[in-house]
Amino acid sequence: MKDSRPKDSVQKLMKVRCRVETVIGQLVERFHIETVWARDLFHLSNRIARKLLSHTMGVFLNKLLGREAIQFEGLVEI
Repeated sequence: MKDSRPKDSVQKLMKVRCRVETVIGQLVERFHIETVWARDLFHLSNRIARKLLSHTMGVFLNKLLGREAIQFEGLVEI
């Protein structure tokens, strides 16, 4: 089956898809977002919001430091 979409739009879409899959992978690996212990909607939504906020703060700090946005390795030294 022939693909009728323009090649440049497909490449842009693949680039965005790669970024989205990377972020989802980080949320799963670093923030354990797939594990659900909440017993009600309030606690579940609060938990997800906290994890998204911490991921966003990591991206913000990386941007401030002039680093790649989603490279969290070495961001916080203990």
